Amino acid sequence: MPLYNCLKDFRAKRGLNQYEMGQIVGVSRQTISQIERGDYSPSVTLALKIAKVFEVPVEQIFEYKEETDVQEQQFAERDKELG
Repeated sequence: MPLYNCLKDFRAKRGLNQYEMGQIVGVSRQTISQIERGDYSPSVTLALKIAKVFEVPVEQIFEYKEETDVQEQQFAERDKELG
């Protein structure tokens, strides 16, 4: 799935667990967990609600990357490691 996020980092900085985050935005703990793992892409409405909780633009939490962009990034990182 090409939607990446750093929701877990934002949530941890605010001291919220998955259950609390779900309560705030109106979804289950399981939904928050699935979003963080990248197993579920939230609706635009849910993504905006989450961003509003942290008072940041949605792009600071969620990022769309084409699969080819991800592969290129992985190759670049590997090349750096190999020297």
